[in-house]
Amino acid sequence: MKNFIQTGNVVPVTAPAGGVVSGGGVIIGSLFGIADHSAVEGAPVQLATRGVFDLPKTSAQAWTLGAKVYWDAANGVATTTASGNSLIGVALAAAANPSAIGRVRLNGVTV
Repeated sequence: MKNFIQTGNVVPVTAPAGGVVSGGGVIIGSLFGIADHSAVEGAPVQLATRGVFDLPKTSAQAWTLGAKVYWDAANGVATTTASGNSLIGVALAAAANPSAIGRVRLNGVTV
C-alpha cells in the first residue's frame, strides 16, 4: 500500500495549552491518548491511543469488567459517568469503591 502511514497506536501531536504530563490523559479535539513524556505547550509529544493503562479514576465509583469508561477532562480522571465526558474505552478489570486507579483498554478515539 502506497498510502499507509502507521498503525496509529502511538501518534505524534503538538502538546495543547498547559502542556502534558508523562502518563497523563490528553484530549485534543476528538482524540484521546496517554502522553509518553511530559511536554510544554506547543512541543511535540507522542500519544498512545490504544493499549491497556492504569489510570486515575473517580474514587467513589465501583467499576465492572467491560464497563464503558469516559475521560473527565475537568478533573483529569477516568469515570463511568457519561454526561459531559468523552468515551475513551472500557474497564479491563473491576475496580472497587473507593479506589484511586482503574485499568482501561483505550478505544483509539473519543466520541
